[in-house]
Amino acid sequence: MDSQGVEVEKKYDVGADTEVPELAELPGVARVGEPRVDNLEAVYFDTRAHELASRRITLRRRTGGADAGWHLKLPSQGPGPDSEPQGPGSEPQRPDAEPQRRRELHAPLGQPAVVPDSLQAYLWVYLRGEDTKPVVRLRTQRTTYPMYGDDGVHLADLADDCVTAEALGNGAGPGSTQQWREWELELVHGSPDLFPAAEELLAAAGALPAKHQSKLAKALGQSGPGESGTGQTGPKPGVALEALKAPGKKGPAADLLTAYLASQVREILVNDPGVRLEEPEAVHDLRSATRRARSALEAYRRFFNALAVRHLAAELKWLGRVLGVPRDADVMLDRLRSHAADLPPGSASVAVVDRLEDELGASRDAAHRKLQMAMVSARYFDLLDALEAFLGNPPVRQGGAAPAGEAAGKQMAKAAKRLRRSDKAARRARRGAEHETALHSVRKDAKRLRHVAESAEPVLGKRAAKIAKAAHSQQQILGEFHDSVVARDLLARLLAAPELPEAVASAYVTLHTQQVQLAAEAEAQYLKERKKSRNLLQRRVT
Repeated sequence: MDSQGVEVEKKYDVGADTEVPELAELPGVARVGEPRVDNLEAVYFDTRAHELASRRITLRRRTGGADAGWHLKLPSQGPGPDSEPQGPGSEPQRPDAEPQRRRELHAPLGQPAVVPDSLQAYLWVYLRGEDTKPVVRLRTQRTTYPMYGDDGVHLADLADDCVTAEALGNGAGPGSTQQWREWELELVHGSPDLFPAAEELLAAAGALPAKHQSKLAKALGQSGPGESGTGQTGPKPGVALEALKAPGKKGPAADLLTAYLASQVREILVNDPGVRLEEPEAVHDLRSATRRARSALEAYRRFFNALAVRHLAAELKWLGRVLGVPRDADVMLDRLRSHAADLPPGSASVAVVDRLEDELGASRDAAHRKLQMAMVSARYFDLLDALEAFLGNPPVRQGGAAPAGEAAGKQMAKAAKRLRRSDKAARRARRGAEHETALHSVRKDAKRLRHVAESAEPVLGKRAAKIAKAAHSQQQILGEFHDSVVARDLLARLLAAPELPEAVASAYVTLHTQQVQLAAEAEAQYLKERKKSRNLLQRRVT
């Protein structure tokens, strides 16, 4: 990828004869540079149903100007005021809305109709097997007025755009060409504090906040979610994920699940590109989101259609497993590399690391290939569609109107009771493999309780947060125990290989002994943490 950044701008509708005001009158603007005129031509790509446009995503190939190339604009990610709706059905920007913030990715011009792989990785999760094709061509005469501060810092640009838009493809016909003029005020290194003063100055000149989100939206005639002026079919049903808010304590219990599930679906959409680009933390984050979604669905399943919940839970379990194998292999390889680095330098330590790479590297690479295949499969895309369909029209049963606070308290109590049972079973299990398997079950139940408690935080507050924190602590400690046991068994297998050089065998023994010690330490730490949180996990929360 050539570059990326965050675009912060506001758009204004202006008449053909409107004059650009004296921009140097803006607070903090010391001077306005010489205007620069560029002739730009951009071809926008989308699906037949305009799936990208419906999500406020634009993909274009532009020639002319300083930034010729492929441009992909995505709604800004992350919580807080900078975030933007991710699902289909996102509302258009209100005239009095805050400045738009969008993540912008660039790639070289390449071939006219071939989307660069570096950008395509960000599109799979929305296209879901659909092809893109040219839908609009924009020709823009742009006059840019750069604004600078006292210290010479480039604060912002005002772009005065005269636009001619031409609809392409099957939707084109009589009246498919439009012309208009608009202004874009975009920050460069300046503060968003510039916008309020600019609003007054531009309004006095005759500018009005734009009624459209983007030039593409105006060209397509979009005046609302999924509406298009090109005669195309609208996008498949969906939901703006940020619109699903958690209820109050007395609000419907079903809304608690849909709000939490929406946050996890959003995490899936956000982390999908990172998995395709083989970013290890993205695999971890996507896996965590699938686990949270599944835990919440199973916890609140009685409030929804049983068949729908079972289907989603089963598919999320499949996805979690596909993500888990390469992630676990990466974690184990990193762990043993780190510990092997502490061995005395020499040929033996080198041989140990090489053997570990051979043993784990091949299986890890195969798991990553399998994951990449799964990420472009119809099964994965169908799961994404099913999750958004569930959120767009939740199949709520009659009991879904139960008070959210009471329902969340019951689900937390149920998950805590399950954790206590698995802990009791672990204490009764015989030392060795049976005990280790039982502790792994404790870890999974601690994780489940953590997720349920997290979902309950909007209605149960600090109490639920404390339980989530305690469960997370147990989960982490027992995760270290499990990793130590897996590493110990792997090293024992390697140690059993015939005709090992004595120095190599000695290095394996050292690493093996270290894993045994780490497992013992983790178990001892877990016992302390269990005692510390016993009272907290036994009390009912309502």
